[in-house]
Amino acid sequence: MTQLDSEIDDLVAACHGDTRGVVGALIMVNRQLETELAELKAQLAAREAEPARLHAVLH
Repeated sequence: MTQLDSEIDDLVAACHGDTRGVVGALIMVNRQLETELAELKAQLAAREAEPARLHAVLH
């Protein structure tokens, strides 16, 4: 049995054998991670834009 197989078994057991519950939980976690990634990308874009704004103000 691989580590992945073991993790899958653990998730199914945590959802009392409800595979739809596992899929639903994974979808919710994925959505949260996508939201966090979008927020991090926005923060990075804002930081990258700051020097350009500072340069424009100084000139």
